[in-house]
Amino acid sequence: MLNHYETVFITTPVLSEIQVKEAVEKFKAVITENGGNIEHEEAWGLRKLAYPIQKKTTGFYHLIQFEGEGTLVNKLETSYRRDEKVIRFLTFRLDKYAYEYALKRRAKNQVKQEEK
Repeated sequence: MLNHYETVFITTPVLSEIQVKEAVEKFKAVITENGGNIEHEEAWGLRKLAYPIQKKTTGFYHLIQFEGEGTLVNKLETSYRRDEKVIRFLTFRLDKYAYEYALKRRAKNQVKQEEK
């Protein structure tokens, strides 16, 4: 059975927009090549960190929601650890309530985007 996951990673602020996109594409490829299905993604842009990480106070945040096997998470997190562009990451499994909330939040954001 496939589980729903949400992963957020932060890349270093010294990257160009192209380098950030390349990193995102690389991690999306890890998900899809290992049998995962990307459901949604959001680029949150450059944000201030709560505390300095590797002497950096800002980073590019990116969220990806996907479904896949549990073994896929291990492969994804290994690729995060191997990439020096990533300064922090978190991946967690969504239970049915968190998944429903994620769908509602996504729909609400969609409406906001259409109003602009």
